[in-house]
Amino acid sequence: MMRIAVIGAAGRMGKTLIQAITDANGVELGAAIVEPTSSLIGADAGEVAGVGKLGVSIVSDIQDCVADFDVLIDFTTPALSVANAAYCAENGKSIVIGTTGLNDEQKALLAEAGQKTSVVFAPNMSVGVNLTLKLLSLAAEILGDDYDVEVVEAHHRHKVDSPSGTALRMGEVVAEALGRDLKECAVYGREGQIGPRTQKEIGFETIRAGDVVGEHSVWFATEGERIEIVHKASSRMTFAKGAVRAAAWLENKQAGLYDMQDVLNLK
Repeated sequence: MMRIAVIGAAGRMGKTLIQAITDANGVELGAAIVEPTSSLIGADAGEVAGVGKLGVSIVSDIQDCVADFDVLIDFTTPALSVANAAYCAENGKSIVIGTTGLNDEQKALLAEAGQKTSVVFAPNMSVGVNLTLKLLSLAAEILGDDYDVEVVEAHHRHKVDSPSGTALRMGEVVAEALGRDLKECAVYGREGQIGPRTQKEIGFETIRAGDVVGEHSVWFATEGERIEIVHKASSRMTFAKGAVRAAAWLENKQAGLYDMQDVLNLK
């Protein structure tokens, strides 16, 4: 039975991850970690998540439970996720990271951790989103430069990074299929007298409102028609189930930096 640790166990995503672990086969909750100032330290993680007693007491530091898990699931912050990846690499633990907003330097540090342990890093753990990425690559290859590309995303008011990691990944996938560098062709929002759209730019529009879990739409538009590839998430459980699936997939995997395309055998 693979033992999974959840960091940020008292948050919305952490509780959903614990629920997903208890519902899955072949895995169990081994540890639950919260910030040192939390009033929930010592509480039963299952009771906090609303799934009943699991016999796993919440702790405040990964070092306090390192012997209790095989893989860590991390949906926290870029700096903390990078630190946790390094800790797991040094202590023979695998890690699944769904944190968004990492910069290039932080991504390079994840690759460094992947030289010592198995790491799954993806901006979106949803099975549906990762299938959508495959469809976007195929669409871009077939449609080519004759179609304008726009990425529109919407999330809840509490999301701190923009555009979303998923939106950026969608843009990267399309750019790669078209032979472009997203850093050179991306346009983030438009305002004022900006002139006509250039042929090879990829635009991003962001919406932050209410309790939207996550919606992404990619437009391929030309004279006379528009194709939209859309994914809408209605529950965080879709991300949690994907993360748990990734954790189970890591069993006996060699050291390396993987993503959900590897987990789902979409490459």
